[in-house]
Amino acid sequence: MYQNILVPVALDHNANVDAALQAAQVLRSEGGSITLLNVSEPIYAPASQYIPDGVLEENRQRNKAELSELAGSISGAKTKMLSGPPGVTITDYAEKNGVDLIIVASHRPGLQDYFLGSTAARVVRHANCAVHVVR
Repeated sequence: MYQNILVPVALDHNANVDAALQAAQVLRSEGGSITLLNVSEPIYAPASQYIPDGVLEENRQRNKAELSELAGSISGAKTKMLSGPPGVTITDYAEKNGVDLIIVASHRPGLQDYFLGSTAARVVRHANCAVHVVR
């Protein structure tokens, strides 16, 4: 059983998020914590000038509400929202916050994943703690 579980949640494509949350509840020790983490990738600077004022903040608030709703279904779960490259941000957060298990939902890999690598694959390769991949 694990004391500090991290569940990264990609709100733009919820691949097996329910299964990841169920696994987190089963694997959490009594008194353990579950954190749902949403990582948004930064907007490429030249493209940011074409985004209307307020849109990014609206999206952030909508994502925060959706993440809170997901966390509300789990007793004692907390949420965290960060910005950065997802794979790196997830593993850095886990290391800095004493996470002992990351449960990441993944899709079936396509051809592009063999060349670029998915976020789940990057987390598996670089995390300093146990990683459970749910498909």
